[in-house]
Amino acid sequence: MYITCLDLEGVLVPEIWIEFAEASGIPELKKTTRDEPDYDKLMRYRIDILNEHGLGLKEIQDTISTIDPLPGAKEFLDKLRANGQAIIVSDTFSQFAMPLMKKLGYPTIFCNELVVSEDGKITGYKMRCENTKYTTVKALQSCGFETIASGDSYNDLGMIENSAAGFLFRSTEEIKKSHPDIPAFEEYDDLYNAIMAAQK
Repeated sequence: MYITCLDLEGVLVPEIWIEFAEASGIPELKKTTRDEPDYDKLMRYRIDILNEHGLGLKEIQDTISTIDPLPGAKEFLDKLRANGQAIIVSDTFSQFAMPLMKKLGYPTIFCNELVVSEDGKITGYKMRCENTKYTTVKALQSCGFETIASGDSYNDLGMIENSAAGFLFRSTEEIKKSHPDIPAFEEYDDLYNAIMAAQK
């Protein structure tokens, strides 16, 4: 049995930190996992900037409430789930993801959790497990699933390269050039067709 593992940000919804960077007027927050392969380094960088500007969870959630899925994303996900098992495997946080899951029809998501103080300040984060995306596909495989994976960033490569089939979706030119063996797509129909073909 196959199960498809999809990244969230950049694949189904806009990048939350980029949206918040634009809303808050802090361009430094536009850096994402497309730019920085070291997730811990990236998150500590983000938390430092939030603290410097006196911003917390509420301000980010206010921005998230205005974000809609990328055009065609919900239809793609609905079609995919109607024809097989699919889960979202993301390094985002439950405090960010839930409003977006409602707009996507409540798909299953595996993500992480922010550590937030009583006054709403983000003080840290808890990962579900080490190397979350790679670990997730390996765990699913240990349960008898064949995994298919797709994402756009450095932190997706572990699950893409260790699945029966893996695809880049709307990735950067740098990632595509450094991983020419991974098929890369820009349109949902092409990604859907590739996923379906991989299950035959």
